[in-house]
Amino acid sequence: MATTLTPILSAFWDDPASWTLDTYTRHGGYRALDKALGMEPAAIIQAVKDSSLRGRGGAGFPTGMKWSFMAPPDGGPRYLVVNADESEPGTCKDVPLMMANPHVLIEGVAISSFAIGCEHAFIYLRGEVVHVYRRLLRAVEEAYAAGHLGKNVHGTGVTLDITVHAGAGAYICGEETALLDSLEGRRGQPRSKPPFPGVAGLYARPSSVNNVESIASVPGIILEGVDWFTGMGTEKSTGFGLFSLSGHVKNPGQFEAPLGITLRELLDMAGGMRDPDKALKFWTPGGSSTPLFTAEHLDVPLDFESVGAAGSMLGTRALQIFDETVCVVRAVDRWTEFYKHESCGKCTPCREGTWWLKQITGRLERGEGTEEDIDKLLDLCDNILGRSFCALADGATSPIMSSIQYFRDEYIAHLTPRGCPFDRHASTLFATDEKDSVTA
Repeated sequence: MATTLTPILSAFWDDPASWTLDTYTRHGGYRALDKALGMEPAAIIQAVKDSSLRGRGGAGFPTGMKWSFMAPPDGGPRYLVVNADESEPGTCKDVPLMMANPHVLIEGVAISSFAIGCEHAFIYLRGEVVHVYRRLLRAVEEAYAAGHLGKNVHGTGVTLDITVHAGAGAYICGEETALLDSLEGRRGQPRSKPPFPGVAGLYARPSSVNNVESIASVPGIILEGVDWFTGMGTEKSTGFGLFSLSGHVKNPGQFEAPLGITLRELLDMAGGMRDPDKALKFWTPGGSSTPLFTAEHLDVPLDFESVGAAGSMLGTRALQIFDETVCVVRAVDRWTEFYKHESCGKCTPCREGTWWLKQITGRLERGEGTEEDIDKLLDLCDNILGRSFCALADGATSPIMSSIQYFRDEYIAHLTPRGCPFDRHASTLFATDEKDSVTA
């Protein structure tokens, strides 16, 4: 497996006007759409299945298989919905992709829609990122004007419209069925399944909900071929992906590389730790909802199988790096506050469970807890895990359970009136004054 970077989606992000149609066309944009429109829709789906492209939004479900699970055409509308509600702490790949190269997403939407028989696709965007919303709207306008969208795409008689929808800013809407409810104008809450979106999704019609990066990867597969895509990554985790490095790293940012690269290799490319004298303490392989890793996992290949075998999840490849100055209990407490706040409240395990998790982690962090509280945390996590409508509650338990697994002694060190044994002034992760805003 190659360990060098593979700039594909990010190939011309450094162009002075990378987001424009002219720049995208100059780099071969919309050639894949031309090729796809000359293929049978079933052949496009088969190519994506053969590429083994797995969803880049976290779960890693095969994209082509998801399309093939949709109910057969019955003459009614079918929908493609792009999940651009990027909201998890540490996850920051889709926003820069849409800012720097929105047309690769639009071309991917056009090809994917043609493949599944969709004539009206939606891009559901997190409402706070107004700058991205405006850029996407402008890119869609350019695509319509150039004939890449509309009633007669490339003169083939194919119809495709795209609506860019700005959500109201709720993490829960990253869950596909909550997103669909929000898109329909209702409160964003996960639905009971079955029926799954492939059978009854948006407006109760067959729908496929896919991540931004998943859809943006489709043009390359169609244009360059299946062998090109499977030639990168590993046998079961094929292709490339955007790895987001943040935290205590010298040069944070997006690193597009084959799946299977290691954090050690990525850290070398990023210039190493921010302070070379401060050792790596813990990190997340896929955002705050994935179990923590430590320095002993530096050489774990970052693919779905290897990360899973090591006890975590690849997720969105959001690599948050924390050095030895950071209190793991305080970091987990902050994440737990996020999940408590973002719970939609629909199901009891999540609504009540995340609230109690926050009460206990906060008490421990302040030095007001007991050793029984640590065991109570684990018991709560055990009662929450797998018992909620969606994965939000499961994600809330991941950093807690893994941090106790690797850093139980640090939790115990908080069990005195003085609370956290770490010098907050020595950490560059959190504000030193509780009245200040938190920096990360």
